[in-house]
Amino acid sequence: MSTDTPLMLQYKKIKEEYKKEILMYRLGDFYEMFFEDAKIASKELGLTLTKRNKEKGQDIPLAGVPYHSVASYIAKLVSKGYSVAICDQVEDPKAATGIVKREVTRVITPGTIVDVDYLDKNKNNYIMCIKSNSFENEMAVSYADITTGEFVVFEIMGENLNQRLLAEINKIAPSEILLDEKTAEHLNSVLENKIFLSGVKINTVQNIKKTEKYILDFFNVLSLEVFSLKGKKLAVDVSANLLNYIESLQKESDLPFVKIEYKSIDNIMELNLSTQNNLDLVPAKNVEAKGTLLGVLDECVTSIGSRELKKIIKNPYLDKKIITKRQYYVEYFLKNVLFREEIRSLLKEIYDIERISTKVIYGTENGRDMLSLKTSIKKSLEIYKKFREESEINEIFEVDVESLLYIHNKIELAIDYDAPFSVREGGIIKDGYNKELDELRKISKRGKDYILEIEQRERDRTGIKALKIKYNKVFGYFIEITKANQHLVPQDYIRKQTLVNAERYIVPDLKEYEEKVITAKSKIESLEYELFKEISNEIREKINIFSELSNRIAFVDIVSNFAHIAVKHSYVKPEISDDNSLEIIGARHPIVENLIPRGDYVKNNVNFDDKSNLIILTGPNMSGKSTFMKQIALNIIMAHIGSYVAADSAKIPIVDKIFTRVGASDDLISGQSTFMLEMTEVANILNNATKKSFIVLDEIGRGTSTYDGISIATAITEYIHDRIGAKTIFATHYHELTELEKELEKASNFRVEVKEDGKNVVFLREIVKGGADKSYGIEVARLSGVPQEVLARSKKILKKLETRRAIIENKIKTEQMLLFSNVLEEEEQEEENEDFSDNEKRALEMLKNLNLNSLSPLESLLKLNEIKTILDGGNNE
Repeated sequence: MSTDTPLMLQYKKIKEEYKKEILMYRLGDFYEMFFEDAKIASKELGLTLTKRNKEKGQDIPLAGVPYHSVASYIAKLVSKGYSVAICDQVEDPKAATGIVKREVTRVITPGTIVDVDYLDKNKNNYIMCIKSNSFENEMAVSYADITTGEFVVFEIMGENLNQRLLAEINKIAPSEILLDEKTAEHLNSVLENKIFLSGVKINTVQNIKKTEKYILDFFNVLSLEVFSLKGKKLAVDVSANLLNYIESLQKESDLPFVKIEYKSIDNIMELNLSTQNNLDLVPAKNVEAKGTLLGVLDECVTSIGSRELKKIIKNPYLDKKIITKRQYYVEYFLKNVLFREEIRSLLKEIYDIERISTKVIYGTENGRDMLSLKTSIKKSLEIYKKFREESEINEIFEVDVESLLYIHNKIELAIDYDAPFSVREGGIIKDGYNKELDELRKISKRGKDYILEIEQRERDRTGIKALKIKYNKVFGYFIEITKANQHLVPQDYIRKQTLVNAERYIVPDLKEYEEKVITAKSKIESLEYELFKEISNEIREKINIFSELSNRIAFVDIVSNFAHIAVKHSYVKPEISDDNSLEIIGARHPIVENLIPRGDYVKNNVNFDDKSNLIILTGPNMSGKSTFMKQIALNIIMAHIGSYVAADSAKIPIVDKIFTRVGASDDLISGQSTFMLEMTEVANILNNATKKSFIVLDEIGRGTSTYDGISIATAITEYIHDRIGAKTIFATHYHELTELEKELEKASNFRVEVKEDGKNVVFLREIVKGGADKSYGIEVARLSGVPQEVLARSKKILKKLETRRAIIENKIKTEQMLLFSNVLEEEEQEEENEDFSDNEKRALEMLKNLNLNSLSPLESLLKLNEIKTILDGGNNE
C-alpha cells in the first residue's frame, strides 16, 4: 500500500509524463521541485536544498522559488541547457474539493523562451528543425523565433550538403535544433563536436502525418501557394515538424506566427563556415560585437534594426536591383543630414514592438508594455508624417495609420501613465475609463472618512459622546459602547459581543459599507485585470499590423544607420559593376582601422579584370598580408548588403561566393591535423568556387615538407587560374611561386613593401607590384620579443644554411650540365654518320643560348625536359 500523500501522488503522475524536464510544481506562492529536480535546481540556481516528509524511510529533497520571480530562475536553467515544465494550479483552491487540480501549462526549452526580459534584445532566439532526404541529395531547414513571430524555411540541394548546412546553422545561430529520427542518424556525426554548436540543445522529434493539412489548418489558408510551398514536400514536412513541436510545448497558448516565409538561398551570397569565422562577421555566442563587422556597422537605434542588420550581414544579396535600391536610400539619408538626424532621433524612442506584440499574443503583456506600445505608435506616426514630406523616398514607410491611431487612442484613454509591471495589483486603468471602477476606488479612498461620518452621526443620534467605531479581523467594523451608556443604545443596534466593561454592536449601513470597503481592493484588482485583458484582446485582433510596422522600422533604421556610419568612417558608395571587374582604390579594413589610432591605417589598392584575376602575394609575417586580403572580402560583403565601403573609391561586381582559408588551426576533437583541415577546406573551395567567386588563400601547403608544400601550392594556383577563373589572392612564403607570373597569363606578383634601415626592418604595410625575395622571419621573431641570444644564434645558422644552399644549387647546376652533355653525346653517337635534323638543330641552338648562372634548379630541369622533348621528335612550342 502506497504511503504517498495525495499531493505526492499527483506530482509523480505528472512527472511521469515529463521525465526529461525539470518540473516546477505550483504550491501556493511557490514553485517547488522534488527529488532529482530539486538537487539539480539547488546546484544550478544556488537554492537551499531542504527536505519534505519521508517517503519509504527517506527524506524527499525539496527546493523552491517564489512564483512572482520564477521567470529569472527559468531563464537561468534554460541557459544551462535544461528544459523546464511549468505545472500550474488550474482551478481556484477555494473552490477545490480535495487536492487542487494541476496541469503542465507550458514547457520551456532554449528555443522556446517567451519571457523576452531574459533574452538579448539585439539577437533573435531561434529554434531550428532539419530534415534530410538522403536519396535525393536534399535537405530542408525551418527556423522560428517565437518572440518575434518570424518563421522561415529553405531548401539545400545538390553537392556538398553537409558543409552548406553547417554554414547556414552558423548564420542562424539557433539555441535549439530538432531532428527527426532518420535525419538524426544522418546528421549526428556531422553536428557532433562542432565548437560553434556548444550549448545548443539538440532534440529528436517525431514526424507528423498529413503535414500539408496541418499547416493549412494552422494558418487557416486554402493553399500552400500563399507561402510559395506548393510542391515542396520536404520544406512542408520540416515546417510542420517545427510548428507542431512549438505548439505542443506552448499547450493552449496562441502562437505569433502569421505566415511561413520561403527563402531561396540561391539569391544569397554563399559564405561557408570557415569564411564566416575568418572574416569576423558577427560575434560568437555570448561574445560582445567589438572586433567584428557587426560591431563596426551596428549603430542602429532600435533593437529591431540591430537584429535585422545581423541577419543581412550574414546573408548578402546577389540581386543588383535590391543592392542599388538600398544604396539609393542610404545616399538620400547621407545627403539630407537634418532629415536623417530627425528620423534617427524619433527611432530612438521606439521600443521593441516586435516582441511586445508577441507578448500580447501570449497574454504575458503588462501595463508598461502597453505604454511602450503607445509611445512607439506615436513616434512611428511622426516618422510617417516626416516621410510624407519626402516624396522621393516616402514609399519606404507606408503604414496602416487608421489602425495604429485606434490602438494608440485606446491605450491613451485606458492605461494609466504610472501603470505598474504587475497586472494583478491594480493601478493600471485610468480614472474615468469605467464607472464601476471609479465607484470602487471612491469607496476605497473615502473609506476612513466615511467611517468617521457614521461615527459622528451615531454620536449625535444617541447622545453617547464616548461612542466609537472600531475594527478587528474577526468581527470587522463595530460600534463599541461602555456599560455606563447601555441605556442610550437604540433598538435598531444589533449586539455582536459582550465585554467586561462594554458591548459591541453593528448597524445595517455600517455592515453594508464594511462589505464594500473590505472587498473594494480585491474587486478593484479583479476589475482592472478584466478591463486590461479586454483592451489587450482588442489590440490582438489588429496585431498583424505590428509585423509590417516592425519591418518598416528595421529597414529605415538600417539605411539611415548606413548613412550615419558612412559619414562617421568616411565610407564611399561602391559602383556595382556588370563587367565582372573589381577595383578598390584606397581600401581599408573596416574592423582593424577601428581598433588603431585614427589615421594610422595604410590604404591599399586592388584591381581584378578579365586580364588579371590572380594575385600571388608575398611578404613576411606580421606585415599585413592577411589584413589586406580580408579587407577586400569585407568590402565586397559590405557592398552586397547595400552599405558604403571602407575605401576612396570602389567598383565591385556581383560575387556569388567568398571562400577564405586563413591561418593554421587544428580540429583535434574530430581528429583532423592542421594540414588535413587545410586540405579539406581547400578541396571544398576547389570543388565549389565559380568564375564569379572571390577566394582568399593564406600559406597553403605550409603544413607539410617544403617540396610537397611548393608542389601542392603550385598545382592549386594553376587549377584556380586555368579551371575556375575566380578572383583570387594567394598569400605565400614560397618565393618559388612568384615564377608562376611568367607561366600563368592572368597571374600577377605583389608584395608587402619592407624598408631595411641598417640593421632594422620596417614593415610599411603597403602592397606593391613584384615578388618578395626574403622572408624576414628572424626580424619578426625580434619584434615578437624573442631573446637576443636566440636571434643571434638564428642568424649564424641562417648564414650557414644559405651558404650550404648555394653550394647545393651550384652542384645541381653542374650535374644538370653534365646530364645535358651526356644526352648530346648519346645523340651524336647514334647520328654520327648522319646530318643533324631540324629538331636537333633547334636543341643545339637552345643550348647555345642558355645562361646557366641565371637558372634556378627548377628552371634547369624544365629546360632539360623541353630539349629532350624536341630531340624525341615532339613540338614544344
